[in-house]
Formats: sequence, C-alpha cells, structure tokens
Amino acid sequence: MILTVTPNPSLDRTYEIPALDRGAVLRATADRIDPGGKGVNVSRAVAAAGHRTLAVLPLGGPAGAALAALLGAEGIEVAGVEVAGQTRSNISVAEPDGTLTKINATGPELTADESEALLGAVGERSAGADWIACCGSLPRGLAPEWYAELVARAHHAGARIALDTSGPSLTAALRERPDIVKPNAEELSQAVGRPLVTLGDAVEAAEELRAGGARAVLASLGADGQLLVDDGGACFGSAPVAAVRSNVGAGDASLAGFLTAGGTGPMALAAALAHGAAAVQLPGSLMPTPADLDTSAVTTTDAVPLHRVLTEPVP
Repeated sequence: MILTVTPNPSLDRTYEIPALDRGAVLRATADRIDPGGKGVNVSRAVAAAGHRTLAVLPLGGPAGAALAALLGAEGIEVAGVEVAGQTRSNISVAEPDGTLTKINATGPELTADESEALLGAVGERSAGADWIACCGSLPRGLAPEWYAELVARAHHAGARIALDTSGPSLTAALRERPDIVKPNAEELSQAVGRPLVTLGDAVEAAEELRAGGARAVLASLGADGQLLVDDGGACFGSAPVAAVRSNVGAGDASLAGFLTAGGTGPMALAAALAHGAAAVQLPGSLMPTPADLDTSAVTTTDAVPLHRVLTEPVP
C-alpha cells in the first residue's frame, strides 16, 4: 500500500483548444475535470495500476467535497482533514502541439491546528504502508520545515519516505534523510544553485543532494529521460514518445511507477519511465493503466553518458 500526502490539493479542469489566442473567445474541443495535486496524482496512478493507495489531504468547502467524491469514484481511500478554507481549483489549457498553459490558484491558508491535524492523520493511517509519498508545494500557513517534521515522524514509525517538492521545503527536509527525492531538472538546478547543461552536471547535482541527506535521487530530465542516483551509482534511462498530448501529472505517474516497482534500482527506473511516457500521451491528468504501458521503448543504462548535453539545458 502506498500512502500519499498532498498538503495543497486541487480540482483540475483541462480544456483542449486549437490554439491559444489572447483576448478572443475560444471554444474547447474537449474538456475534463480531475482530482489534482501531486500526491493525489500519485494515488490515482497507483490505483490505475491496480494497487492499494490511501490519500491524506486537507479538504475544504464544496470543491473539497467534489475532490473527495472524484477520488472515491477512482477507488482511492481518502483520509481527509477538514479545513476552514476552500480547496483550490486549477485550470490547464492544452494545445495540439503539446503546449500547456496552466493557471494555479493559491489555495487555503492552514491554521496551526489544521497543520497538526494533517500530520496526525498521516501517523494514524501509515501502519502497513510500503511507502509514504509526500508531494507538492506547501499551502500558506505551513512553514518550509513542515515536510522535515513529517519525514522525521514517518521514519520514527519505520516508514519509507518519497519526497517530491522543491525550494526551501526540499532543502529543509534533506536533513531528515528522505529515502528518495524526486526533483525535475529545474528543481535540481535550483537546489544546488547552478545551471545544468550536461547529464554529468545532473549526476553531480544529484550526488550533492545525497551528500545533504537524501538517500537516493530520481530526477526527471524532461524529454531527455530520467536519472536515478543511489548507493549503487547512477543509472539513466529514456522512453521517447511520438507526440505529447498533456504533461500534467506525468512526473507523478513516474513516481507511482517507481514506487509500485519496489522503489529502488534499474527495474523501478524502467517502470517510472514507462508510466511517465504513457501519461503524456493521455488527455488532461488521466493516469495510465497497465494496458497503456509500452515497455519496448524504454532503455536504461548504468553507463551514463556524462558529457551528453541536455536537450533543454537549465540556465
């Protein structure tokens, strides 16, 4: 069972349009509404793969009730913490060439009591969890050290932690030694304070995060693929796709694939790549099922081409 924690979940509405024309009245060719938030998406991908998952998250107002109902309809157990604020709603606009424009709302401000209730809910429901995936940005009211406290409590209870966040929240949590952290290229560059131009730069940055406390790093490098750096060294893989329909939640699907495949080693990396590649070919933030996965295009190697230049270097 994989337990997910999403401190700032959302309702995500996606519109597919022929082209984004500012100031014009646009007609969508398709639209959908999905549960949103990085941890929520991990739970959705885990459930789509046929595994048990439990989503811990704050819920407020009609949007929160709608979010819980949507998750329940997907077979996901929900441990909701009632908050006074309204759960946020986000909008994504997808164009045929794969360009995605997102408008993310701020979300509610959590009180000190609501913050503690969220931590308590994780502790109460974590028994039997193979992994606890803590994902996304923190809402207003939660200090950057909130994830660090969660990691410390989870480790004390004997749980393994996967952390997908960025900025001060990531930096603060490293001291508690999360079992795996999952930055994208931009977040990895931000964490070490320097540009990433080659795969070698990414490996060095990942090793720096490990020196700071992370036991392993799973880095998403966009079209270039993904990089896993752990005690066994560095492993790199890719899974090219013909066309990208929507990249919303693709990184979350990758993390779900990695964790459901054991959360360690090249086989888990291959699963992460297959899930991510399948997700970008689906509309909105729809999560892939086993039937959507194409493992034939996945390649992994521990002979990382360190001098290879990234397709989209991070300045």
